[in-house]
Amino acid sequence: MSRIRLLSEEVASQVAAGEVVERPAAVVKELVENSIDARSTRIEVLTRRGGISLIRVTDNGVGMDRDDALLCLERHATSKIRSGEDLAAIHTLGFRGEALPSIASVSRFRLSTREHGALAGTEVLVAGGKMETVRDGGDAPGTQIEVRSLFYNLPARRKFLRTEATEASHVEHQLHLLALGHPAISFVHLQDDRIAFQLAPAASLLERIRDLSGPALAAELLEIPESATAGCEGIRVTGYIGRVGVSRSTRQQQVCFLNGRAVENITISQGLREGYHTALMKGQHPVTFLFIEMDPAAVDVNVHPAKREVRFRSPSEIRQAVILAVRAALESDRTRWSAEFRPGPAPAPLPARGESPEMQHAQTPLPLPEPARPTLAIPQPPATGPAGSLYAAPQQPAPGRTDAPDSPQSPGTPWAPSPAHQEPLEQPPAPGPVPETFRFLGVLGKLYVLMENASGLVLVDQHAAHERILFEEMQRRMEQQGVPSQRLLLPLTLQLGPKDADWVERNMELLERAGIALEGFGAGTFKIDSLPIFIKAEDPAQLLHDIIDDLRETTLQGARLRLGHDLIAKTVCRHAVKANDTLREPELTKLVEDLLACELPYCCPHGRPTMIQLSYGELERKFGRRA
Repeated sequence: MSRIRLLSEEVASQVAAGEVVERPAAVVKELVENSIDARSTRIEVLTRRGGISLIRVTDNGVGMDRDDALLCLERHATSKIRSGEDLAAIHTLGFRGEALPSIASVSRFRLSTREHGALAGTEVLVAGGKMETVRDGGDAPGTQIEVRSLFYNLPARRKFLRTEATEASHVEHQLHLLALGHPAISFVHLQDDRIAFQLAPAASLLERIRDLSGPALAAELLEIPESATAGCEGIRVTGYIGRVGVSRSTRQQQVCFLNGRAVENITISQGLREGYHTALMKGQHPVTFLFIEMDPAAVDVNVHPAKREVRFRSPSEIRQAVILAVRAALESDRTRWSAEFRPGPAPAPLPARGESPEMQHAQTPLPLPEPARPTLAIPQPPATGPAGSLYAAPQQPAPGRTDAPDSPQSPGTPWAPSPAHQEPLEQPPAPGPVPETFRFLGVLGKLYVLMENASGLVLVDQHAAHERILFEEMQRRMEQQGVPSQRLLLPLTLQLGPKDADWVERNMELLERAGIALEGFGAGTFKIDSLPIFIKAEDPAQLLHDIIDDLRETTLQGARLRLGHDLIAKTVCRHAVKANDTLREPELTKLVEDLLACELPYCCPHGRPTMIQLSYGELERKFGRRA
């Protein structure tokens, strides 16, 4: 006897509903997307009991005649596509024709629609997927859909819903995403007959962000320059990202839209992470409102029932475009940051008790002479390794880079490459004078440098600031001369799986440029002859596995120096001035000058801020002098 049976139409509809309708928020998403596709300029959403009792979506879109109103409730009936070829060029948010019949099969459903200029509209009532009534309607032009008693005919599904407050928060989150993605549309959300939010059409994306997330967050965002992705053909990235230091412990405010659709994609997340790189603390996620526009034929949005996930034809191009956009926005903030800490001559200090202003002015310290620029110190491994060491005595540079110093030094002693053995480095533009901008007040806790400028109080973390300075100097050296490497006393063998082995074979030159010299030694096996001089690990094989996993997540352009950057960050942390190191005023002056000359002076390589400004306004509010 045959064991395979055809499902009834009722059961098949409920199965489809399980893919599309997970909770009330999914219903709201599908209905509002249909309203947006109908060219609506105003959308109103009413929910009761978190959407479990009632969801009503009203729009002023193009509406439908009676034939379309009846046909839209049939499965796979849609006006968005006509053939399989149209799936490769989807410009609308909806396209499958499954949402309305799936929703109607698990609720008490009412559809009222009317075309503009029509004398009468159409009203359709459906209960559990069965059409009950079709009649003329007199509602305003547009479409109104009511979904009552969601999952009333599927009690097993209904009991998996969360509390009403939780479901209401998911509905509001979906509406926030849709409102952000389409700022020109007016949105009204009524929750249990109370206005949750009411948004007028916004003149710009930033205005819509300010309406939804508040002016405090909007003031901390950077606009992505129009020319950020000029070199990425067919890809345009716009929007706003958070300044350095603006981050969250979750991805809740990491919002990305692809051709107007809110999506989640690991490629985009990796691009954001790599774009921030040393400007983001470990475990933190950036705040982004990213808009990506590209050819619909280069992306597949038909890989997830709820259309949340997408698949790119060329993920590396998307990742590189996101990286360029983030870096361009961060670099554009450098002028503002420097101006904030260089507002002009610092005010004269207040006269001490019993002093006249003239006497005090006469005692104002003169600008200090500029000290010599310190030489970057890079740690060198011992010339002769200890017993059992993995490293051979002579240091061998990786292919294509300059030799390391020959003179032996004691372990832990800093060294600078000899002029005879190094290539000249491109120096950054010389920083402007600092003494007339800041007035040093002292050092707090042997770590925080206190200074005064025209805006108020400035605090500098001397360790974080020195880390950033050393990091960028070492970064420039490694970009021009490569990563110094050292031969191993006994070569290592590394056994890799098929995917890892294929990646290593294709990126052998990249790894050598990063200081890892290796060659094939059989199927899936590689012999490692040298490692970067900074690597000190008890298990180099495991370390290399971690390195390969890390580099595989980056673009080819970023992977070349990603390994070096991580190693630099660890190295400069050990060699930067520490919390209890005492610096004289000329050294502090030079520290601030060099920091302001850095490409990314806002933070140390680990993402911590280097300098904080407390304005006079903030201080006055703390002391109750200003409301």
